[in-house]
Amino acid sequence: QVQLVESGGGSVQSGGSLRLSCAASAYAGSSYCMGWFRQVPGKEREGVAYITTYGTTNYADSVKGRFTISRDNAQNTLYLQMNALKAEDTAMYYCAVKTGSQCSLAAPFDYWGQGTQVTVSS
Repeated sequence: QVQLVESGGGSVQSGGSLRLSCAASAYAGSSYCMGWFRQVPGKEREGVAYITTYGTTNYADSVKGRFTISRDNAQNTLYLQMNALKAEDTAMYYCAVKTGSQCSLAAPFDYWGQGTQVTVSS
C-alpha cells in the first residue's frame, strides 16, 4: 500500500524558513521520482520541485535559489527546505510519487499525500 504523510507545515513570517517532510511507505519511497507540489484554493496545482533516486533535481522558477529538495532513500523520506519564504509561497503543499522512468513536474504523478499547510505572513 502506498502511503505518503507530509509534516512540517505551519505559519511563518516573510523571510523565514520551514522544512517539510514526507514519510513514505517502502514502495513509494523507492520510487524513481518524488516531488513537491502546492495549491492555493481556486488556483491550479503548481509543481514545486522533483528529485530522482539518483539525486537529479528540478525546480519551478518561482522557488529556485530558495527551496531545496532532498530525499533519504534509506528512510523513505522526502524533504523540502524552504528559505526566504514569501507571502506568495502560502499554499497547501503536497508530496507525490511518480512511477516509471521519467520525471517531470509536468507529468502526472501517481500517488499523493494529504498535504500540509504553509502560511507566510508579510
